[in-house]
Amino acid sequence: MTVPERATVTAAPDTTSPAGVAPPENERPENEPAGVAAPPDRTATGPRRRDGRSVEVLAGLLILLVIFRGPVANAISDPRLQTWTTVFVSVLVQAMPFLVFGVALSAVIAVFVPRSFWARALPRHPALAVPVASCAGVVLPGCECGSVPIAGSLIRRGVTPAAALAFLLAAPAINPIVLTATAVAFPRDPEMVVARGAASLVVAMVMGWLWLRLGRADWIRLPHRPDLDDLSKGRAFWAAVRHDVMHAGGFLVLGAMAAASINVLVPERWLQTLAGNAVLSVIALAVLAVLLSICSEADAFVAASLSQFSLTARLAFLVVGPMVDLKLISMQAGVFGRRFAFRFAPATFAVAVLAAVGVGAVVL
Repeated sequence: MTVPERATVTAAPDTTSPAGVAPPENERPENEPAGVAAPPDRTATGPRRRDGRSVEVLAGLLILLVIFRGPVANAISDPRLQTWTTVFVSVLVQAMPFLVFGVALSAVIAVFVPRSFWARALPRHPALAVPVASCAGVVLPGCECGSVPIAGSLIRRGVTPAAALAFLLAAPAINPIVLTATAVAFPRDPEMVVARGAASLVVAMVMGWLWLRLGRADWIRLPHRPDLDDLSKGRAFWAAVRHDVMHAGGFLVLGAMAAASINVLVPERWLQTLAGNAVLSVIALAVLAVLLSICSEADAFVAASLSQFSLTARLAFLVVGPMVDLKLISMQAGVFGRRFAFRFAPATFAVAVLAAVGVGAVVL
């Protein structure tokens, strides 16, 4: 991750502005937060036409599947292709409910929550807003697929990007459902719950503070969303939901395809060889978490099954997975832009591995 010019953040003198974010400029649209690069100008009919074309393409693919269902059925009889299909479908089935939940909550934030709420809910200074936003992840039961559109909506509503990104990383890792699943998966090692929560919280806060110091506003380019200001709240809500599902859902499919391909191509015997080395085992399970792209509510049971690895290596698997995996990188690229994802994901991976090793040495 290259070190850009230091980003300076000033507190807003206006009490109606969100914590740590300058008030909107006169020429900035009302639904676009300061500190985020403006999307390219689009015509009002552009998103509708693209969504319509997407539906037409999907309908065409379904018709082709019906016509050629015989050859397709013969093709998927291959065991490796069956494995690929199983993993692909399982990733989608695990992730889609939480993606829909996250998109719905994102639309609620965009339509029903006034900007002044965030000025009251978060500390004015961005450095203090980061730990508050990280701890707020405890109250949201969801996975990483839902946290991405929620973080994007928070930035749209004027929340400082550092706090929104800290929430994005913390919410899928320290919420009650994930911690409870970890306790059930490791009944003989209850310290894994404490270690996972502590390490994940450390990563979220460190990455938020790093963004304050090193981040640049032009790295984040939120996709164009239809103007919601002229619509009724009900119509604006459904317009935001349709837009985010179409946009984030496509990248989720790409991430699921990549995860399924990796599951088929990576030999299992490689893991057996790496388990005996303390350093390589941590790196191996961290990389495996990126490749498998397992939902954070289910990854603890996979980690528990990797009994040949140390607890610290499995902790790295649990910390990295909800923050950096193939589907998450794809969704971040879709919601925040490729320039953001290609910088944020490697930095998060490195910080997560270091935090897991450090906390594991103390707690485990």
